[in-house]
Amino acid sequence: MASFNSAWFLYGALLLLLATSFVVRIEYARIGLAAAALVALPLTLFRGPDLGYGLLVLAILVVNIGILARLWLRGTKVQFSPEEEELRRQHFSGLGATAARDLIDQGYWISAKRGEVLIRENQAAPSLFYLAEGQAAILRDGVEIAKLSGGALIGEATVLDGAHATGTVTLGSHARLWFVPAAALRAYLAANPGIAGALHEGFARALRGKLASANTRIAERSVIS
Repeated sequence: MASFNSAWFLYGALLLLLATSFVVRIEYARIGLAAAALVALPLTLFRGPDLGYGLLVLAILVVNIGILARLWLRGTKVQFSPEEEELRRQHFSGLGATAARDLIDQGYWISAKRGEVLIRENQAAPSLFYLAEGQAAILRDGVEIAKLSGGALIGEATVLDGAHATGTVTLGSHARLWFVPAAALRAYLAANPGIAGALHEGFARALRGKLASANTRIAERSVIS
């Protein structure tokens, strides 16, 4: 019976470690490590006179709980302006408060005038843009193919790999923007892979929304014609 119970503790700890290896957010990884250590602790503490394994697992548990507590305390002190909170809600919802604060601080908030070009066709996107207020148009070969309104991300399809944009993005009105230069963003994400994974998820959602909007516009044009 003892070996049966030990096997269950061991399998439980291993399954938790396996699940932890798939998570994106670093906080969840810490929770997974702490949970695995907690499950394995009875098995290692009572395996015999050698308490080395038990002390090691106990150390893993204490360290990760301590780090989680510190992250939680930092998160309670993080604040966002209304426009930052909206950016976080729409595109960085997969990040904790501290990580979102750090990512937003890599960029800049500016006011831009109508007619300014953010991205040029057949050139790499210079920055990732978030259109907090205003409107923008996407043109391909000089022909408008789509419109963007407040809340849209701009440049997310190519900013990370440096590929050339397939269209030109021009502001159709005065606008309020957040932007982070492409090179700075790539360097930051290379140093923070956990944030990179969550950001990719936000980019995928933004692209799906643009595709759905484009399909709707195409359908409407077909009906009109």
